[in-house]
Amino acid sequence: MKQPLIILTGPTAVGKTALSVELAKAVNGEIISADSMQVYKGMDIGSAKVRPVEMQGIPHYLIDELEPDEEFHVVKFQSLAKKYMQEILQKGKVPILVGGTGFYIQSVLYDIDFTENGEDSSYRRELEELAKTKGAEHLHQMLAQVDPISAQEIHANNIKRVIRALEYYHETGEPISEHNERERQKESPYRYAYFVLNDERTRLYERINQRIDLMLEEGLIDEVRQLRERGFTRNMVSMQGLGYKEILDYLDGDCTLEDAVYRLKRDTRHFAKRQITWFKRERDVCWVEKQEFAYQNDRILDFMIHILQEKGIITTCQ
Repeated sequence: MKQPLIILTGPTAVGKTALSVELAKAVNGEIISADSMQVYKGMDIGSAKVRPVEMQGIPHYLIDELEPDEEFHVVKFQSLAKKYMQEILQKGKVPILVGGTGFYIQSVLYDIDFTENGEDSSYRRELEELAKTKGAEHLHQMLAQVDPISAQEIHANNIKRVIRALEYYHETGEPISEHNERERQKESPYRYAYFVLNDERTRLYERINQRIDLMLEEGLIDEVRQLRERGFTRNMVSMQGLGYKEILDYLDGDCTLEDAVYRLKRDTRHFAKRQITWFKRERDVCWVEKQEFAYQNDRILDFMIHILQEKGIITTCQ
């Protein structure tokens, strides 16, 4: 019998956090964060990190585990997530992956094998030097020439992922997008349900704008200032996250606060659009359109539990 796994994902600001806690309470589950930013300590406001009071006693993993200067990538995520899943299962509970980083979710769901990547450190150093001298966009153009699919999926600012894709092509002659697609076609080792929470685009964009306004009210600028004072710089992956790089530009005098907020809202909307595109390509996904449930979480929860029972992932509820 395959082990159970529940996935709850969707675009940023759609309302995953509150629903995931209610779901965990209903199915005797514990939550593993599939978010590339909430893993960092001190990056609370800009990452919209779940607060202790919001957790309602439900254990959350991969929250506040690393310092902002520590490396976090899909391979590390996969390793830690699988470890925590086993801990949760050993307690007789159900692991629930919650977050909007689609590639992280995919890496666990299909147990993607990353060991095929070789270790050509000289080429990596060459690419890192190119990023410093010619910029991230130059590296991204290199990727677009050999692997246009990956170039579409990976933002130019995500230098580490761009370098990894170029390394893979350099070592194998095959685009990493083809490798990932092949891995994705494997049968999942889990008995799973993959829920994508979604909303009408205009309402989602409105929620994004409101969330960013609230972040600013809650002290996003001070949070970024304190991180900068602790020595965390813009060349760190963590500080390139949405909400951090834009406010850093403002603090460094490279733009006005108005410009920084405008770019943050615009780029977050674009990010949400890319997330939706990613999830539309995934198979065996159950789309949960909030408007179809009159925006009532209890109705959404009833629907999800029905699906989970149909799939044999749970038998009874708490």
